Amino acid sequence: MFKYIISVLFLIPNLLYSQALFTFQSENMNIKLVKLSSNLGTPWGMTFISLDEMLITKKSGEVLILNINTKEIKNINNPPIILYDGQGGLLDIQSSPFFKDNSILYLTYVKKIKGKGVTTLAKAKLKNNSFVDFEDLLVTKSSTNTSRHFGSRITFDKKGHLFFSVGDRGVRKNAQNLNTHAGSILRLNLDGTTPKDNPFINEKNKLKEIYSFGHRNPQGLFYDKKTDRLWSIEHGPRGGDEINLIRKGLNYGWPVISYGKEYWSPFRVGDGTHKEGMIQPKKVYIPSIAPSSLIVYNGDVFPKWKGNIFSGALKLTHLNRVVIDKKGNEIKEERLLKNLGERIRNVIQSPRGNLIISTDSGNLYKLIPSEIN
Repeated sequence: MFKYIISVLFLIPNLLYSQALFTFQSENMNIKLVKLSSNLGTPWGMTFISLDEMLITKKSGEVLILNINTKEIKNINNPPIILYDGQGGLLDIQSSPFFKDNSILYLTYVKKIKGKGVTTLAKAKLKNNSFVDFEDLLVTKSSTNTSRHFGSRITFDKKGHLFFSVGDRGVRKNAQNLNTHAGSILRLNLDGTTPKDNPFINEKNKLKEIYSFGHRNPQGLFYDKKTDRLWSIEHGPRGGDEINLIRKGLNYGWPVISYGKEYWSPFRVGDGTHKEGMIQPKKVYIPSIAPSSLIVYNGDVFPKWKGNIFSGALKLTHLNRVVIDKKGNEIKEERLLKNLGERIRNVIQSPRGNLIISTDSGNLYKLIPSEIN
């Protein structure tokens, strides 16, 4: 009898988390928001390692493993030593495209080098709930005196390349300086070497890992394998957040062109919104939503969302949905979960096709069709 009572008490939190917080509609679909977990600090990065198990990075430096069915949480041992300061800490995590075979994970985190933080890409193997064979693949040249704009998200294409983003590190001119990794999206092979066809591989005074530049602080990055498109979303200053379609070797303009204003005045940043040789965004947000993630949904659970871009909004506290056409141009925008009132830090698609959302208040949610309990 005692064991039965204990079992029931253990299940109560999980039963509560299985209840829908509310139901809403989008594209004539009824959708439930269900809480999966809470008290997670700032859950920054998320990646699935099986159908029901996911890893979560906390900005403060912990890595958790969560079973989304049982709600059981365990700590992963031997996380990296990070610099947890300002916007820096433990950032993104992604399982290798070949995780089932090699158990490799990729992480971005802020590493302390000579007293200053730099965005760093690393890999490790997951074995018995511990990181083993931990290795820094690229300690970026991005050091500044600020604790701002580290990026950083990770994504993979179909050809064995890894992309990750680095913010301008709070120094605007960095984004136009190809002798620093700051303000860039970088491309590497999965082993950390540089692809031979990177755009600046043979140019002097330009870092060979850079794939695109002129970025302020890209905190969302996603390669859509169905369309072979690399998408990013980045913070503008006061206004001017951007969704960009990333192409090899191109300059996305920051801080020479911008749709944002100075924090301290009504004046616009830069020389205007357009300049020859600099790429225009696919979408601009004025005022800023403060984005911190981006995916293209390709699941079957929500068929009317297929091909849509989803981003988390921090400042304007919602899940942002953008419908695009075959050329990648915006058709319409929808702002979901405004009633939740939380800073949405990350959104990912689960292997089963649901959307999983983390918030800065330490909560984790799942979106499911309302007809499914």
